[in-house]
Amino acid sequence: TGRTGDRTRNWLWGAPQELVGVVGLEIHAQIHSNTKLFSGSRVGFQAPPNSLVSFFDASLPGTLPVLNRRCVEAAVMTGLALNCTINRKSLFDRKHYFYADLPAGYQITQQRLPIAVDGTLTYSHLGGRKRNEVVTKSVRIKQIQLEQDSGKSLHNDYRNQTLIDLNRAGVGLMELVMEPDMSCGEEAAAAVREMQLILQALGTCQGNMAEGQLRVDANVSIHRPGDHWGIRTEVKNINSARNLARAIDYEIQRQMFVLESGGTVQNETRSFDGKTGHTIPMRDKEGLQDYRFMPEPNLPPLMVYEACSTAPPGVAPSQVVVLEEVRERLPELPSVRRQRLVETYGILPEHSFTLVNEDGLMDYFEAVVRETKAGPRKVIGWVMNELQGLLHQQNLSVSQSPISPQALAQILNLQENGQISSSIAKQVFQELWKTPGKTAQQIVKEQDLGMVNDSTEIYRICQKVVDSHPDQVQAIRSGNKKVLNKLMGLVQKETKGRADPVLVRAILEQKTS
Repeated sequence: TGRTGDRTRNWLWGAPQELVGVVGLEIHAQIHSNTKLFSGSRVGFQAPPNSLVSFFDASLPGTLPVLNRRCVEAAVMTGLALNCTINRKSLFDRKHYFYADLPAGYQITQQRLPIAVDGTLTYSHLGGRKRNEVVTKSVRIKQIQLEQDSGKSLHNDYRNQTLIDLNRAGVGLMELVMEPDMSCGEEAAAAVREMQLILQALGTCQGNMAEGQLRVDANVSIHRPGDHWGIRTEVKNINSARNLARAIDYEIQRQMFVLESGGTVQNETRSFDGKTGHTIPMRDKEGLQDYRFMPEPNLPPLMVYEACSTAPPGVAPSQVVVLEEVRERLPELPSVRRQRLVETYGILPEHSFTLVNEDGLMDYFEAVVRETKAGPRKVIGWVMNELQGLLHQQNLSVSQSPISPQALAQILNLQENGQISSSIAKQVFQELWKTPGKTAQQIVKEQDLGMVNDSTEIYRICQKVVDSHPDQVQAIRSGNKKVLNKLMGLVQKETKGRADPVLVRAILEQKTS
């Protein structure tokens, strides 16, 4: 194992630069709907096995699909947000394959004519030497299609049996197919995160990857720029943005190693092992499966209308999806949100990027700004450094922060009012983190952290410091003004950081002049 690890490290760093990765993604997004795509069964996570299964989901003879209007609207709204062309007429097809968790022996999908095509996703990630510059790129969206999810096979190796749970069978999915416009794991992860934020903003998918609401397949190949693309492998069902980046980067390096060693990359399906960071072969694709696509005979063409006036007469409005109405309901998208934050608060683009991308952080920031006299730039410094630092250190989400926006605003107000110094404010923040039941005022009072307002006392302490450090005073009088900072530090040590630094500097300058 050690030898394999050494060899892996060698080819990870020693691979030739002229080969580059080519990455395309297929994202399966579970539509946020109360019921399934073609049946009235409820959609729910962690319900008892086979408790959310209708006769149609179980594929009993004589059952027919009834299309869920909410799922169609969700696909249209997603298509509009991604600048897609919405096909006024789309078709459903049967894709045949045998899985125990697919009772009908086929999946209803949209292979020939999907609901939306030719879109663009613009995404950003932090790059540059210090990784603090916002790098913006785009990827083409080939199509968005509606389709059914399959059930779940639960393998019990101990009993040597497989159990089937059909709760998920027939749940509505949007399959979003991206063109191979990306070149590495970081770009793919950033694109998926942006897609996740867009879907969550739209409300069309909750985007919880841990619950399987967003599943990603990555198609990865390598080539030399200008040459034809290489043979691709597909890495299936990746369940987090971080694992997506790791899987793609590993697979690119693995393929480079194979070619450099004189081998051939196989056209195969692989899975990603999060523990080892490696991709593992599942099955090869050489004998391509014949899905025997055929038109779905039980569903008419899906029609979408530009306006109510273009819908056929006599059809109930509840049975029609109208583009005009869906457009009007489009919310503020993440890219617009970032721009608004920059323009409204005068913060840096990279800060707006972090605020929007970290779940709940933008709401936290805006809540603090509303409650405090401190300016937005000061607030952003606290949110990015103090708050984010402790959250990441303890692996907490924003919603789990022991310090509420109101509590942080109280600390900043005490500082703005001149009641505590900046160093004491950070000390109070740390104390509040440990004892969230208290208020900032209580901690300041209990620990006697308020500013020393007695100017006579500050004069006395400054005089004491000057008298006991004649060498430093002489250095200042000889022109070395930087030594003054050392004397200021000594005064602050005496006052436990509670003296006004502007007043201290003025007194010391007077006494050392």
